[in-house]
Amino acid sequence: MMMNTQALLSLTLALLFAGAHAATITFTNKCPYTVWPGTLTADQQPQLSTTGFELASQASSSVTTPVPWKGRFWGRTGCSTDASGRFSCATAECNSGQVTCNGNGAVPPATLVEINIAANGGQDFYDVSLVDGFNLPVSVSPQGGTGDCKTSTCPANVNAACPAELQVTGAGGVIACKSACTAFNQPQYCCTGQYNQPSTCPPTNYSQIFENQCPLAYSYAYDDVNSTFTCSGGPNYVITFCPPN
Repeated sequence: MMMNTQALLSLTLALLFAGAHAATITFTNKCPYTVWPGTLTADQQPQLSTTGFELASQASSSVTTPVPWKGRFWGRTGCSTDASGRFSCATAECNSGQVTCNGNGAVPPATLVEINIAANGGQDFYDVSLVDGFNLPVSVSPQGGTGDCKTSTCPANVNAACPAELQVTGAGGVIACKSACTAFNQPQYCCTGQYNQPSTCPPTNYSQIFENQCPLAYSYAYDDVNSTFTCSGGPNYVITFCPPN
């Protein structure tokens, strides 16, 4: 039976639409040590094909997301498996006991990459966030796409500038830097209660430390002006751990 023109057009558009419904996220590890990336899909949606894996120094690996999609990525460090078989990490732990995070997020402090794909009429939003603190340098770069499509990056070692009251120490010294919200759990640092809007939650001396080190990353909850990036046209993304400074 022959298909009429309208039905054929509808099928073609559906196939094209389906073919466009994927974005590739490539992880590249430029650190001189192994990183264990974690992935988390937001809004109770199905998780990606992998929620955590090992990435050796100078290695790369990719995952594919559906479109639209929203979630976050991070890198765990200092990971190992104990005698009982439980996997754990010194920073950005997801408390699954396994290399895969299985829907768990990162325990702060953790440098986060947040991506919202096709959030607004096909436009993507993405950023590097230090709102949950810092554990290692990270960048996210769109590949292709239209519009500004700039790299969001935190290439500095914030741990080196971290004040004593925010430091997390481990083997080798300071291994992560807490946010003031995580360290003190006070409304003025967490932008909660009477501080729950931009006009009442300005930058603090602590968030300014993160801002000075990484001006293109979120330093606290309302640091929107120079920290949110957009790209249209269905780009892919490269997330780099320890990008060039």
